Amino acid sequence: MLPEKITSLQNPRVKQLVKLRDRRDRDDAGLFLVEGYREVRRALEKNIRLTELYFSPDWFLGENEPALIEQAKQAGALLFELSKDAFAKCAYRDRPDGLLAVAPQWKNSLNDLKLSPHPFLLVVESIEKPGNLGTILRSADAAGCDGVIVCDAVTDIFNPNVVRASTGVLFSVPVVVAESTVVHAWLKGKGIRTAATTPHTTNIYTQTDLRGPLAIVMGSEQYGLSEFWMKGADTLVRIPMAGQADSLNVAMATIITLFEAVRQRNG
Repeated sequence: MLPEKITSLQNPRVKQLVKLRDRRDRDDAGLFLVEGYREVRRALEKNIRLTELYFSPDWFLGENEPALIEQAKQAGALLFELSKDAFAKCAYRDRPDGLLAVAPQWKNSLNDLKLSPHPFLLVVESIEKPGNLGTILRSADAAGCDGVIVCDAVTDIFNPNVVRASTGVLFSVPVVVAESTVVHAWLKGKGIRTAATTPHTTNIYTQTDLRGPLAIVMGSEQYGLSEFWMKGADTLVRIPMAGQADSLNVAMATIITLFEAVRQRNG
């Protein structure tokens, strides 16, 4: 059976895809968008159920797209071919690559996290920018974290820019969204120490013990960590700054701190 072809920009499916850019519509539908060859491929590799796959050969960048489309079809996705203009209206990217899937949202709980013998977690509080959150997920994946806990979420983890900036890592790193008070109590109950990052301490991150069961806690771009985490963390650490800037981008600071912990833990 050949895929349905859609050329009209007023087609209901096109309108629905555009709506899924909005958080309220995503949450109401329980769906989100997965745009891009790499992201769709990683979703399929991790057995994420794609309900629909929209493609437009006019936007393809290579020759591997047909095989991926067939893989999505075999996995149960309904296929739709869009005209170049119809796909451009649906796409989130300025330069799309002709692949856009729809997937159901999911929700993990803290108890769903599969912890290693020496748990290594990343906790982020009230991250505002989707691009930063996506990059943070990539960093946690690269550092081998057991999971990422998003506290007091400002940014929806299913925002298209989070999916894009994570390059599909959202599908492989366990992510839990929960309130700070609940997370703090859960970490205490599991015997996992918390190391909170802030400029307001004398403890240098490279001179602080980051081995053993550990959760690194990062704050929001504008305000840093809340008073709750500043008072409730087991230890505070800072990255020394030699220039005039008093802070780093939160995604960059996360990478630096995570990999110092990796260095110590592998030493």
